[in-house]
Amino acid sequence: MTCYVVDASVAVKWFVPEPHTQAALRFLDGDHQLIAPDLLVPEIGNTLWKKVTRKEVPLRVAKEILQMLNTTPIDFYPSAPLLETALNISIKERRNIYDSLYLALALLRKCRLVTADEKLLNSLRKSPLADHLLWVQDY
Repeated sequence: MTCYVVDASVAVKWFVPEPHTQAALRFLDGDHQLIAPDLLVPEIGNTLWKKVTRKEVPLRVAKEILQMLNTTPIDFYPSAPLLETALNISIKERRNIYDSLYLALALLRKCRLVTADEKLLNSLRKSPLADHLLWVQDY
C-alpha cells in the first residue's frame, strides 16, 4: 500500500473549500495510507482560527471541523522523535521546523509529502528532498 504524508495545507481542504480542494479530496478516496505528524492538528486549529477571525468560517463550523478531524483516516505520528531530523532539514534547507517535521516523517517512512503549499514546493524544487514532495494536483 502506498503511503503519503499529508500536511495541513492539504488536510484543511477536506473541510473548507479552497483552491485545490477537489484534488485534496481525492486522497480520501484512494487505496493508500495517509500519515502525518501530530503537529497537523494544531496547525489546522491555527488555520481555522485565522479563518474565523477573518469571518471566512463561523466559529461553530470551525469547532465542528476540529471534531471531524478525529474521523479522518490519518495515522498520526508523535512529533518529538522527528525533531532532530527535522532540525537538520530546517538548517540545511532553510525551512521552518513545522514544514521540516512533515519532511522528516516522509523520509522516515520512505514516502512522499503531499502539499498544497506552493512556497514549500518551490523552495525545495532543486533540493535532494524534491523526490519526497508531491504537489496536490499531481496525484
